[in-house]
Order: sequence, then C-alpha cells, then structure tokens
Amino acid sequence: MLDTLITRLPKCEMHIHIEGSLEPELMFALARRNGISLPYASVEALRQAYQFSNLQDFLDIYYQGMSVLITEQDFYDLAWSYLERARADNLVHVEMFFDPQGHTARGVEFSTVITGLHRAILDARQSLGVRASLIMCFLRHLDEADAERTLDAALAFKDRIVGVGLDSSETGHPPSKFKRVFNRARDAGFFLSAHAGEEGPPSYIWEALDVLGVSRIDHGIRSMEDQVLVGRLAREKTALTVCPLSNLRLRVVDDLAKHPLRRMLDKGLVVTVNSDDPAYFGGYVNQNYRAVSDALGLHRDEIVTIVRHGIQASLMTPSEKNETFAEINRVLATIA
Repeated sequence: MLDTLITRLPKCEMHIHIEGSLEPELMFALARRNGISLPYASVEALRQAYQFSNLQDFLDIYYQGMSVLITEQDFYDLAWSYLERARADNLVHVEMFFDPQGHTARGVEFSTVITGLHRAILDARQSLGVRASLIMCFLRHLDEADAERTLDAALAFKDRIVGVGLDSSETGHPPSKFKRVFNRARDAGFFLSAHAGEEGPPSYIWEALDVLGVSRIDHGIRSMEDQVLVGRLAREKTALTVCPLSNLRLRVVDDLAKHPLRRMLDKGLVVTVNSDDPAYFGGYVNQNYRAVSDALGLHRDEIVTIVRHGIQASLMTPSEKNETFAEINRVLATIA
C-alpha cells in the first residue's frame, strides 16, 4: 500500500541538479552528436565508474559529463528527458538547479544554456502537465568574483530564473565566501537557497541562514549535530531538501537505516525528499521515497507529511498549492 501511495501522490521536487540527470545513454548520444570522445568504452563502463567515496569523487565525473552539453538542443534534450521522468513519478512541480559556470567556462554562452532549458520547461507545461522553474547555482569552489560575473549575465534572463543557490564542493568553502553576491541576488528579487550541512558542518547552515539570508537549506542533515540549530529550523519552519540516495552513495551516511530523516521529522523539521543527481545516484524521486521508507519503516502519515512539506515549501502559487493539497486528499480517500 505504501508503494501505491508513493506512486499516486502528487509531489514536488526542489533539489534536482539538471546536469545530474544526464543518464549515460543520453551522454553517449550527445557525445556522438557533438563529436566528443568520452574516456569510457560503453554505457556500462561509465556506470561502473559511479563508485564514489565522497562528494569530490562524484563532482569529478559530474563535470566531465557536462562536456557533452554544447548546443541549445542539448540542454533542451537534457531537461526534457528529466521532465518526462518527473511526469512518470507524478511530480506536478519541480525547481531545477543549473550550473551556468560549468558551461560558460567551456565557452558555451549563458544564453544557449538558459534558452534550451527554458524551451523544455514551456513544452513540459503544455505537453506533460509538469510545472518547472530554474534556480541558478554558483559553484562554491570558484571565487566570488566569478559568481558576480555569472549573476551579471543572469540579470538579462531574470524572467526565466526564479532563484539563486550555492552548490559544488562544500568542505572548505563556507557560505560566507559569497556574502556580497547573495546580497545582490536578494536585491534583484531572487529566491535564495544554499547547499549546507551535507559534508560541511552545522556552522555552514548557520552561515547560510544568517550571512546569506537563504529561505531554504539544501541537504542540511548535519543540523542534527546542533540541537540549538535544530530548534531554530523547527521554529522558523525552514525547509530542508533532503536527498537520501545521494547521502548513501556519497557516504554521508553508510546505511539508509541510519539516515537521520525520521529523527528530523520527530524534531519537527520541514523535511522534503528529493533526488539530487539521480543519473549518478541510482534513483529519481519515487525511488528515494521508497528506499528511505523501507530503510526507516516510515508510516503512511509520515510519507504524507513529507509530501505536504514539499508542496508547502515550493514556489508554487497559493492556488496551485491548494489544488495540489486537494488532490492529495482525493488520493488518500481512495487508499485505505
């Protein structure tokens, strides 16, 4: 019954790196189309390389995979492929992270990236019934000046970007490193979020809240090491975009049965479930729900609470949220 519940409930996803949805099959197809040679003999050989011991191991392959994304059509195909999977998982709304610095550094124009992604979003709304928006992330292993230049480029496309985030290598790159550019992004009217408390310490979550002024924390599982922080997050109802299979594959937790998600719920935190980089971590949204539910023995009410958290924390309009909450109630009425 829980599997049926997970399948049928309308859901949101707010922690998906669109470049991290690049499946090996599409990566090889784009490489052929663009005349790019990959250092792997086959799709299976590439999949076998997905044995990560930490975040940096993953990022090395992640940035290598980006090399096949060259044209507007490549970015369209990337986003469309993910949005089709989103529809299959009964996602009604997604907020997609994208990493423009990973492309502009290779000579790909910002406009090429945003135009391809945006066109797929428009088509998905029309053809798939999935609402999607874009959150532009700064790469934290680069300096703030590079982030400033990226924000400058983004301002010309502000109607296509709803928010700004912070991702990439966390350790050694505290959120405070990007104070000025986040201040500018806030002044420009962008929604703000940041990756914090995945590999980095709880202090990074404090910085993301107090120095960057974010409204949402991406990951945030290490908040459980600081009970004062936990109390604040619960009191302020700050949403945490948790990614269970990502945490397992990157060795942030060594066993899903030890994942803090249930303890986070018990502490009153606004926990959501997301896929992060599903092509690399072995699971899209429904697979993350199923895996963590099985590992932790989540009950029906807990799953529904997590789904509701995602809707409430999303950037959907109030009317869209109410419509989705009503659909949840209809689904629950049909599943005993």
